[in-house]
Amino acid sequence: MRKIFLVFILICTNLFAVDATMEIIKKSDNLPKIEIAVASDTKNFEYTNKIRNMIVKDLLVSGHFQSSNSKESFAFSNNPNMLGLKNRGVDLFLNLTIKESSFGGLNLNMKLFDNNIMGLILEKTISSSQLDRYPFVAHRASIAINKYLNAPPLDWMDKFVIFSVYKDAKKADIVIADYTLTYQKTIISGGLNIFPKWSNSEQESFYYTTYNGFLPELIKYNLYTRKVEKIMKSQGMVVCSDVNKDGSKLLITASPEGQPDIYLYETKNKRKVKLTSYKGIDVGAHFVENDSKIVFVSDRLKNPNIFAKKINGRGVERLVYHGRNNSSATTFDNYVVYSSRESNNEFSYNTFNLYLISTKSDFIRRLTTNGVNQFPKFSSDGESVLFIKNYNGKSSVGVIRLNYNKSFLFPLVSGKLQSIDW
Repeated sequence: MRKIFLVFILICTNLFAVDATMEIIKKSDNLPKIEIAVASDTKNFEYTNKIRNMIVKDLLVSGHFQSSNSKESFAFSNNPNMLGLKNRGVDLFLNLTIKESSFGGLNLNMKLFDNNIMGLILEKTISSSQLDRYPFVAHRASIAINKYLNAPPLDWMDKFVIFSVYKDAKKADIVIADYTLTYQKTIISGGLNIFPKWSNSEQESFYYTTYNGFLPELIKYNLYTRKVEKIMKSQGMVVCSDVNKDGSKLLITASPEGQPDIYLYETKNKRKVKLTSYKGIDVGAHFVENDSKIVFVSDRLKNPNIFAKKINGRGVERLVYHGRNNSSATTFDNYVVYSSRESNNEFSYNTFNLYLISTKSDFIRRLTTNGVNQFPKFSSDGESVLFIKNYNGKSSVGVIRLNYNKSFLFPLVSGKLQSIDW
């Protein structure tokens, strides 16, 4: 079974190599087929099928597995009929036992069998102290299966997604969720609270902008201690658009003099350095090329477009040469994903699609085809892009698996997504 995934590792080594790579993966017939069943004595537990279905969804999103169509709802016992499974083309069999714990949470015991060696290859227990966090129990099970078989990592599935959602006029809440939006918890409510941004990879705190005073204010909030730190105020707008890897530097859009410009803010000494000075709009900067440059949105050419500049330099470089409205960019290493308006009609629905480009070459690739797709965010490993999609009156979180040419949508039940981070 591990040999199958050597193919994936070789294919995925060069992150965004060429579209031919995507075609190889898309046409591959070597994806292992997995069948997932639950123990008969736990099948009536409220969370059993929820967790099973979530694992099925995770493995589908991963791009590394194909799910068996079996409708089985019980386990084959601790000694499944391996030969029978193999004859049905099943490579892996996952046996789940899910029970409520004595302290009010839940325990998941998973046993993974490999039909190629006719035996048990992985046994693991995953627990949660809170029943409503069952999606993360499922995500951790999926990550464990994936990791044991040496497939490209899925660690991003265990990360919180943080977003702002409009509730009413001048009212928006900050919410944390899993990537499918199945688990949700409101963290900040009351007034207009927008543009949340994680302060570090540990996701212990985040920055956000509140419009609950005379001037908009940038706040840092700790999820666990609830400590509130006021970073800065500014007329018009103040938004943290990016945080470097160790959390020591922020890129902030602020307009203390009426026009929005980009500032570099050092968290240790609270020093602020102005990076752009333009009598127009400079917003939404992100670090690129090992924090040596920034990519940002500017109207220097009359319409919003994507530009880059060295942090210690003066010159500005145009990155995008198509479209008349290019905005909301995200970066990973020397790659950029941005949103571009594809139509120009004042009275009808406009389409905004996402594009992937490189700062080192003229590479470009369209990632979406319809709807309003905005606020893209790379995963920590750069293999996936999270984004907001508005289409037919529905607001959803989208996930694009860049190396597998696949995308998935997870709709928001109520409200409209304003911005997102993970």
